[in-house]
Amino acid sequence: MSFSDKELNELKEKLFELEKSLPTDIQTAQESAKPVELDQTAFGRVSRVDAIQQQQMQKAAVERLQLRLKQVKTALGKIDSDLFGCCIKCEEPISFKRLQARPESVHCINCAPG
Repeated sequence: MSFSDKELNELKEKLFELEKSLPTDIQTAQESAKPVELDQTAFGRVSRVDAIQQQQMQKAAVERLQLRLKQVKTALGKIDSDLFGCCIKCEEPISFKRLQARPESVHCINCAPG
């Protein structure tokens, strides 16, 4: 995929920003996923089931963030090659607008999973 220098620099900057910010996001999500100590004597506290559900949702968030960081690092490794910006499924170019929103995208909008 061929981008102008301005477009490529914009995408690189977004990727570098993500590479820098995602580890903090991961750490925050990991802290939220720690087991919750419930105060059974307090009225109106989150029930144990709700706490477990919240913990599981945070664990899933950690996994999504870790995957995104891996994708960002992969994109940074490919950004100066012809492979960057090409859909890995259909091999068609990924639109610049899509890459602006998710610069680590490996699928075009038509091939993106559900």
